[in-house]
Amino acid sequence: MFTKTVFPVKDATVVPVTNQNESFPVNRIFCVGRNYMAHAAEMGISIDKSTQKPFYFLKNADTYVQSGSKVKYPLQTQNYHHEIELILAIGKAGKNIKAEQAFEYIYGYACGLDMTRRDIQLKLRDEGKPWDLGKNFPQSAVMSDLVLKQDIKVDVNQVHIELRVNGKTVQSSNTKNFIWNIGEILEDLSMYYELQPGDLIFTGTPEGVGPVVIGDILQGSVEGIAEINLEIV
Repeated sequence: MFTKTVFPVKDATVVPVTNQNESFPVNRIFCVGRNYMAHAAEMGISIDKSTQKPFYFLKNADTYVQSGSKVKYPLQTQNYHHEIELILAIGKAGKNIKAEQAFEYIYGYACGLDMTRRDIQLKLRDEGKPWDLGKNFPQSAVMSDLVLKQDIKVDVNQVHIELRVNGKTVQSSNTKNFIWNIGEILEDLSMYYELQPGDLIFTGTPEGVGPVVIGDILQGSVEGIAEINLEIV
């Protein structure tokens, strides 16, 4: 029985929970790609829901950074982009979940930023390669504190989502514009993975993504759920 590790084990990644004396340990971070029609269009992609299914990429748990942080401009990019998103936090295990039962598996919600090395992502996309270098890098998963599901008084499938950079609104939409709504996302994703407590799902970003530079201040919100802010240094 081995009792020692070769190097120290990292502490678990945890997200604070609003009005609770506890935190949410992060297991996996799933991200839904192109879940707003207008964003897909600005990326030069056409989506036909009748013939296409959602697709996903992952970020490591340790890419998480708390809202209010100062984030360093990342390595190897000259086109660092913001993407504001609604985040789902999974509270119990489930596979082959039916859309109408999806909310039974949700622990809470947050507002997030899927920060992206866009130049790298697009180069990889055009070469038919995975997006990891463009999406999965340190401090790329920015999150507000989680809000418990039972504390939310709005319909999360119909809430305003917005991001401002240096006070100027750059992204503004509504989750009613999802291509795949929350139930459909959980139903589809849970066919491929048994979702686990601690999983986070970034549900996709609306149109208006764009570059940020050192010194920029980002402020965003998902109506009735949470706000987020970030400084690029």
